[in-house]
Amino acid sequence: MKYLLALVFGFSSFVCFGQSAGEAFKKGLEHIKNEKFEEAVAAFSTAISEDPKNKEAYNQRGYSKNQLSDFYGAIGDYNFAIDLDSTYTVALNNRGEAKFNLGDDTGAIEDFDQAIRHDNKMAEAYNNRGFARYNLEDLQGALFDFSKAIELDPDDSDKYFNRAVVKAELEEYISAIDDYNKSISLNDSDAEAYSFRGVAKFNIEQVEEALKDYNKAIELDKEDPVKYENRALAKSSLEDYDGALADYDKSLELFPDDPDTYNLRGVVRYNLKDNDGAIADYDKAVELDPYNAVYYDNRALAKTEQQNYKGAIEDYSYSIELYPTDPETFHQRGLVKITMGNNYDGCLDLNTAVELGSDDARASIKEHCK
Repeated sequence: MKYLLALVFGFSSFVCFGQSAGEAFKKGLEHIKNEKFEEAVAAFSTAISEDPKNKEAYNQRGYSKNQLSDFYGAIGDYNFAIDLDSTYTVALNNRGEAKFNLGDDTGAIEDFDQAIRHDNKMAEAYNNRGFARYNLEDLQGALFDFSKAIELDPDDSDKYFNRAVVKAELEEYISAIDDYNKSISLNDSDAEAYSFRGVAKFNIEQVEEALKDYNKAIELDKEDPVKYENRALAKSSLEDYDGALADYDKSLELFPDDPDTYNLRGVVRYNLKDNDGAIADYDKAVELDPYNAVYYDNRALAKTEQQNYKGAIEDYSYSIELYPTDPETFHQRGLVKITMGNNYDGCLDLNTAVELGSDDARASIKEHCK
């Protein structure tokens, strides 16, 4: 079973502390170091009024605005800096980041391209272009960029992490694990690296090794519900259902509105023969997301165990409305109908399942539909 996590990339913008241009500029730099970005904007505005051709002052003010999520304002300042110096790679990279933050991946790539043309040793521009290419589903392009960034800056743990994420997306799990290993060797306190490495190991069925990584990830970050959910999946795979249940409970304590977690906890309760508890979880999953066919299928299985065949058929029918080409749902609904004595309609469902490609349904027809 493949289980994907939300991606966590480390984007790289630049703030430079090289040029001095009066007290206002120095104050702005000090405010940036102290993460007082509103004060930094005001200080750099004063510096610009004193020297309207100071490209670094525009860049620093743009950086400060970017940290305040004023991305349009940041782009305006980077434009001023680039107008003063069209080869100013720092501002080009930073403007690309602001465009990226606005969802303009194509525009961001154009800026990163320019920065790289002016400085083909600029690791962060390759790194950042990799993010934008990833967003545009250009995984091979992203892989190239992250590899180039590592070549230029081989001691940055985040760059190995970024490349590993893309490799895992390409299902190159062994190579991804190698990169996660390198990332962890450079920064052994990064919870995400352990967590993502665990996912890669889980996907190649190294479940016990994945469990060790999830344990370490949770040791480093006890407030992320996804990490508990990942560990619960590993525990379920090892049939440690009680342990999995405890992890799903913790995940829902941290994030109580995730329908997938309710569904997965329901599966664990079903495996523990707690059909009432399983149905309660599936009910909640359906309440939070009534358009996921899997939740109805799972609830139907639990209702079948309770001999609530009418309720099971209703759930399978909802599932078919949402996903009318799933042969297994027709197969299971057909078997329930046959159990109720409705062989005619049940066999119609089994035939539909066969038409959709189910070999299991073909065997069921031989058994039930003479």
